[in-house]
Amino acid sequence: MFDEEELDDGFDDGPLGVLGAEGPRYTFTTIHATHSNINAGSVHGGQGVDNAAGPAGAGGGGPRVVAHEGPVSETEILDAVRGFAEPEWFPAALAELDGRVLFLSGEPGTGRRTAALNLLYRHAGNSMSLRAVDGDEDLAAWRPTGTGTRGYLVDGLFPSRPLKPGAVGNLRRLLDDADARMVIVLPDDPVVVRSLARDLHVTPVRCTPPPPRTVFEARIEAEVPGPAERARLLAGLEPGLLDELLEGRLVPAQVRELVDAVVGAADGGTTPGDLRDRLSYLAQEEVPDLLRSLRDDPDALAFLLATCVFEGLDHRIVREQAERLVDLADGRLHSVLPEGTGGRPGADGNTGGAGVGGAGGRPGAREADGAAGPPRPLPNPRFVFRRSLGDLLHTVRAEYGTKEYHSAYGYTYVVEPVRFTRHRQGEAVLRHVWREYGRLSGLLTTWMGGVDGESDLTRPVGRVMGMAARWGGGRRALLHIRELAGSDRATGRAVAAYALGVAAEDPVLAGEVKYRLHQWSGQSSWQVRWTVAHACGTGFGAARPDQAMRLLRNVFRGRGSRQEEAVGKVVRRALVNLFATGSPPTVLRHLTAWAGTEGTGVARLALETFPHLLASGTWCQEQLLDDGEFAGPLVDLTRRVLDDDELSEPTCRALILWCRAAAWDAPQKTAVEILLTALAQDMRHGVLRLFVRIDRDEDPGIAGRHIVRRALDAWRAGEPQTPSPGHAHRPAPPHGRTP
Repeated sequence: MFDEEELDDGFDDGPLGVLGAEGPRYTFTTIHATHSNINAGSVHGGQGVDNAAGPAGAGGGGPRVVAHEGPVSETEILDAVRGFAEPEWFPAALAELDGRVLFLSGEPGTGRRTAALNLLYRHAGNSMSLRAVDGDEDLAAWRPTGTGTRGYLVDGLFPSRPLKPGAVGNLRRLLDDADARMVIVLPDDPVVVRSLARDLHVTPVRCTPPPPRTVFEARIEAEVPGPAERARLLAGLEPGLLDELLEGRLVPAQVRELVDAVVGAADGGTTPGDLRDRLSYLAQEEVPDLLRSLRDDPDALAFLLATCVFEGLDHRIVREQAERLVDLADGRLHSVLPEGTGGRPGADGNTGGAGVGGAGGRPGAREADGAAGPPRPLPNPRFVFRRSLGDLLHTVRAEYGTKEYHSAYGYTYVVEPVRFTRHRQGEAVLRHVWREYGRLSGLLTTWMGGVDGESDLTRPVGRVMGMAARWGGGRRALLHIRELAGSDRATGRAVAAYALGVAAEDPVLAGEVKYRLHQWSGQSSWQVRWTVAHACGTGFGAARPDQAMRLLRNVFRGRGSRQEEAVGKVVRRALVNLFATGSPPTVLRHLTAWAGTEGTGVARLALETFPHLLASGTWCQEQLLDDGEFAGPLVDLTRRVLDDDELSEPTCRALILWCRAAAWDAPQKTAVEILLTALAQDMRHGVLRLFVRIDRDEDPGIAGRHIVRRALDAWRAGEPQTPSPGHAHRPAPPHGRTP
């Protein structure tokens, strides 16, 4: 059976489609100021500007990519360094790291990873060349990458691969040869600490966070550098509130959230008066009371669960999913069932049967003389006007904020997002009900697995199902995900792919996720191979790019059927996502090798993907500018796809966009000239077609036109050409820049 369902993931199967499901989302805020000037302040971000809208999902906010295996991004390193409050043990740990290997233990949220990154960053001379290693890596067989990496962060030690007595000494020798250091982060488990001290004769440094006030002061100073502005911001808070909150046993992660909430008050995201209600770490203790208050209200329970899963999406979507859950539950969310009808509402929308307690009554209530009273119908869950949106929002402690304007596929639409009043309350509720009410998990899985095929829905559902795997644990932790991985519905498979990526953030589950994906990549079932390819394009692949590329190579069987075409499409989307999320060297290294395997389906796949990469960012231009490792392969692949009848047109479009954008950017102009000069050394039909289009382009300032015209004149005059094995003579860069 072939699934005709198409996922609305924003990826056009044409050679120049936009990014896939993990691509950027844009949010605009409309400011109404008639006849006024708006002085727009500075924005932060690179190519994709971010104003903190973030994708939807439990917990709200945008997901931060944390590498478990692969290069640590500059963003994460700078985020860890900025506003870091140095704990008392930090200097001693820094000195101990002179021995190349340091074990760091602590409880979640105490800042272990942040401290580890700061230790490595300091020891590496403020170098950004840091790399993460998964906890299931066999450190006895591990070797440094040899790519100039100065520090390695190991996320835990896998129980099945304990370090042996000679392993630490060998690690120190290898790291010494590579002039690098390693920090191994461990849980605060006395058994683990004792075994390390007994077997390896090492004593882990315990990560004890600084006092909450110290962390708060360091962090808010980084967020608000001006002393006067900080004083004004803090003076606007409720008197005594900050002292009250900081006197508690807050870990750095909670202090950071407090700082974000305080700064958000200045930005208009919240008000100082309701600061306490915004903090997620105060939500968990209120979940049981919240559920108790909704026990007799199936609509509110369904709306609560729907908001937990789809927090941040439009209120219409949230309500639609809540109503679908009520229908799917078939009475299972009713605390009191009508007698005499089998517990089902009547077909006409009314409930029948003997009387049960109505409002203010109790089930089975009788009249004073002992006779049965008149039927007291329960509220009908199918009555569309039973509850107003405002009432439901107030009941589950949620709200919808100001309108947001989103842009996708060439049009703009308005969203009024539903969010809980308290940050991450949805996650707290779901964790509680998943663990405490066993029969509910099956209902939730069926409900979430049946969402429509839109990326706005599959992402938050996948996130929740991935978190549920961590909440459950044990050998059956991935059972609900495995069932969806082989689904005939593209939506179910996409949910499974996102869920696997979220589950793999747990160091223990990461090993099982990688094992399952490796197994599935070799199966004959195209559905599970589709799921593997999709997972490689999510956060799982972004954190493990080398493994993702090996899996993508394994899942592709070439063409021959519509099913295999579907797998190939998802593989191409995953490759573009990996390239755009921080792994361009890994992707291009593998694609170059694939393209060299003539006569295979994977060679064709590599060439079809390459025009997407040219159009997706500036990394290719930087390689040409710096004469990087991939400058030669970039020229060779560009020439190959230009000579391909099917791929020439999209490649020309991408390169002409380069030339137009370079008109006002000197480094980009130099990169364009380097590429065109190299292509001019061998004027085959594909290069000739590109040069004619650049020469005839209507943009008068298009970069590289002089190179193109000179090459075309030489070709028309029949002058001999000197084929170049790589990129050719590099033109002198402008303004004295040294390539």
